[in-house]
Amino acid sequence: MDSAISLPLPGHAVFETALGFMALAWSDAGLTRVCLPEKTHAAAERRLLRLAGTDAATLDTDRIAPAWIAALVADIRRYAEGTDVDFSDVPVDLAGVDDFRKDIYAAARNLHHGETTTYGGLAEKAGHKGLFRETGAALGSNPIPLVIPCHRILAAGGKIGGFSATGGSLMKEKMLVLEGVHVGPPPAAQASFGF
Repeated sequence: MDSAISLPLPGHAVFETALGFMALAWSDAGLTRVCLPEKTHAAAERRLLRLAGTDAATLDTDRIAPAWIAALVADIRRYAEGTDVDFSDVPVDLAGVDDFRKDIYAAARNLHHGETTTYGGLAEKAGHKGLFRETGAALGSNPIPLVIPCHRILAAGGKIGGFSATGGSLMKEKMLVLEGVHVGPPPAAQASFGF
């Protein structure tokens, strides 16, 4: 794995980890986007641009990566190798995100490495008891997965639940395993009585 950080576009980085190629974007206020692992550098870059709703022609070509980005990339690489990394101090820029989602994301950021909760439990921690479906929808639109650890939120009964990143629930499970959390397979369908 190449240790260099590719800066294909100002305010953006694409880099290789033990899980695959990841991408992130930032503003002067903080991290604005994380794209979880893709198989290739090009795929990670395409996903980042698509999610950001931009293309190379619209970006500021004079932007220089701040020092905290290099530190974040190193931490993400360590995380992908199984190291317990705390991302709670990473500055995030949630401009344009509504207050409900900000509450949900703040509560999720309080979950530590290897700690999980349910969608309902997170809704309650965020002060929105009973809004588990809305919490799931908010997490499904999380622009900064891993730093806002939506992978740590499980469905009721300890089921893995959904995951909107590339790789879906399999990627969520890989991330949880890296943190020492093992989610069992869904229960088998009830057998018929055969009479």
